[in-house]
Amino acid sequence: MGCCGSTQNSKRDWRPLEEHSCTDIPWILLFILFCVGMGFICGFSVATGAASRLISGYDSYGNICGQKNPKVEGIINSGLDHSNNKYVFFLDPCKVDLVQRKIKSMALCVSDCPRQELQTLNEVRKFAETNGSALCDYSLSPSQYTTDSKASTLCPKLPVPQSAPIPFFHRCAPVNISCYAKFAEALITFVSDNSVLHRLISGVMTSKEIIMGLCLLSVVLSMILMVIIRYISRVLVWILTILVTLGSLGGTGVLWWMYADNKKSFNENLPLDQLQVSKDNLQALLVYAIAATVFTVILLLIMLIMRKRVALTIALFHVAGKVFIHLPLLVFQPFWTFFALLLFWIYWVMVLLLLGTAGQPSTNEQGFVEFRINGPLQYMWWYHLVGLIWISEFILACQQMTIAGAVVTYYFTRNKKDLPYTPILASVNRLIRYHLGTVAKGAFIITLVKIPRMILMYIHSQLKGKENACARCMLKSCICCLWCLEKCLAYLNQNAYTATAINSTNFCTSAKDALVILVENALRVATINTVGDFVLFLGKILIVSCTGLAGVLLLNYQRDYTVWVLPLIIVCLFAFLVAHCFLSIYEMVVDVLFLCFAIDTKYNDGSPGKEFYMDKVLMEFVENSRKASKDPGSGSESRELKPMASGTSTA
Repeated sequence: MGCCGSTQNSKRDWRPLEEHSCTDIPWILLFILFCVGMGFICGFSVATGAASRLISGYDSYGNICGQKNPKVEGIINSGLDHSNNKYVFFLDPCKVDLVQRKIKSMALCVSDCPRQELQTLNEVRKFAETNGSALCDYSLSPSQYTTDSKASTLCPKLPVPQSAPIPFFHRCAPVNISCYAKFAEALITFVSDNSVLHRLISGVMTSKEIIMGLCLLSVVLSMILMVIIRYISRVLVWILTILVTLGSLGGTGVLWWMYADNKKSFNENLPLDQLQVSKDNLQALLVYAIAATVFTVILLLIMLIMRKRVALTIALFHVAGKVFIHLPLLVFQPFWTFFALLLFWIYWVMVLLLLGTAGQPSTNEQGFVEFRINGPLQYMWWYHLVGLIWISEFILACQQMTIAGAVVTYYFTRNKKDLPYTPILASVNRLIRYHLGTVAKGAFIITLVKIPRMILMYIHSQLKGKENACARCMLKSCICCLWCLEKCLAYLNQNAYTATAINSTNFCTSAKDALVILVENALRVATINTVGDFVLFLGKILIVSCTGLAGVLLLNYQRDYTVWVLPLIIVCLFAFLVAHCFLSIYEMVVDVLFLCFAIDTKYNDGSPGKEFYMDKVLMEFVENSRKASKDPGSGSESRELKPMASGTSTA
C-alpha cells in the first residue's frame, strides 16, 4: 500500500491499515527534535557542574563538599579543599522558607554528622575535637567555640539535633521529624501539634504490611470487578437507572411535602427576626422543590428518549468483557503506562533539581552563594515545563492508540481464531512504525490548552487575596472554560486515534471523521457517556469502599497506635487510583467499540456482501431496533461498503 493512505478499495478488509499518515510525519520529527532539546538541558546542567553540586552538596560559600574547589573571585572562603568533608551540615535546619521552599540557613561541609544531640557549645567543641568535624563557621577554630563572642551566630543553633546523612545526597538531616513541624503544618493543615504528627507517622510505619496488603487487595478487586461488569451488565445498568429515577422522584416528593408542611405551620405572629427567617426558609423550600421538579421532568424525558439506547450501553459493556478475554494483555496496559510515566517523571524531577543548582555563583541578600542561570538560558525552565506536559500526554496518547488498534483488530476480525497471537504487541508495532506523528500531534494540541490553564492557575494562586471580585471571577471562568475545552479535545483525540487505527489517515482527517460519526450518533454518545461513566464511577466507589472497610477491620487489631487517618487515606487514594486505571481502560474499550459499531452500522446492513462485523450481542440490539422501527429497510441499505467519511488523506 502506498504512503498517505492512498485511495482505498471499498471492499477492503476493515482491519487496521499499515500505512503512514504522511502529513503527520513532520510532527514526530518535531517531537524528536524537542526531546533532543530536553536532552540538551540535561547535558547543560551536568556540564556546568550541577550534578556534582546536587549529589555532593555545597556550602554557603559555593564549595562542593568532598572535593577540592577553585577560588571564586569576590567570594570569601571559596576555593577550600573539602576532600575529607563529604557532608553538608545546616546550622539551623529547621529554618524553612515556606515561600521559596528551601532551608534559609548557613551550610557548611563537615566530615561527620552529629549522631547525638548536642546541648551546649562545649559539647559542640568536644564533638569537633573528637571526630574532627567542625560544626561552626570556617573562621572559628574549635577552641574558639566557647570563647569567641561571635560563636552564637557562627555556630549551630542549640540544641543541635541528632542527624544522619541522607543516602546518595550527603546532607545531614535531623532524625527527629518534629524539627520540620512548621513545614509539616503548612502542608498538613489538620496537624496542630507534634504529637499528632508523630502518631500519624508511627501509624503508617507500624501498619506498612497492612497497607501493602490492602493495596494488593484493591488491584485484585479491580480485576474482579472488570469481569463482574460483563456478566451482570444488563441487570446493573437497569438497577442504577431505576434507582436514579426513584431517587429523583422521591427527593422531589420530599421537598414538596416539606414545603407544604412548613406552609401549614407558618405563624405570622412570630417576632420580626424569626418571622423573616421563617419566610426565607419557606421561599427557599419552594425554590428547591420547583428546581427538583424541573430536574426530575427533564431526567424522565431523557430516560424516555434514551430508554432504547441504554440497551446499546449494556451490549457494549458485554462485548468489552469479551475483548478482555481475547486480549488479556489489556489488563496490564495501565502498569506499562504508569511505569513509563514514573520513569519520565523521575528523570524530569532530577533534571529540575540539576537546573536548580546550575549556573554561575552569586550572593543573595544574606551573603550566601547561590547558583543562577543568566541570559536566554534562564528560560530553560519553561522549555522543561512544556516537556513535562507534552511528553506525559504523548505517553498517555500512545496507550490510547495501542488500545484502539488492538480493539479495532478484534472488532473487524470475523473469525476470532484468526486474531494475531498478541494483538496488543501488533498494535504497538503499528504505532511505532506508522502513527507516532499522529500521537505527537494530538498530545501537542492538549498541551496547548493545558499550559495557558496552568499559567492562569498560577496567577490566581499568586494574586489570592489581592485581586478584586471581578478579576477573580474572570480568572476562574477562563480556567473553567479551558478545562472544559481540554476535556472535549481529549475525548475527540481518543476517537481520532480510533479512526486512525482503522483508516491510517492523518490526525486532522481522523478527528473530522470521528466528529462526524459522533454527531450523527449524538444521543447514543450521550447515553454511553452518562450511563456508562456513572456505572464505572460507582465501580470505583465500590472498590474504595471495600478496601477502606477491609482497612478498618484490619487496623482494628493493631493496638500500637490510635490514629488511623493517614493509613486509611493512603490506602483509599491508592485504591481509587488503581480502580481508575483499570476502569479507564474498560471505558476506552467501550468508546472504541462504540465507534467501530457506529461505522459498522453506517456502511453495512447485514445483506450479502455487506455483512456486519459486530458481535452477536450487538447484532441482537440492531435486530431489535429494526423490529421497533416502522421502516426497518430504510437507512444504510442503499449505502455501499466503504471507509469512514474520508478514505484518503491529503499530503
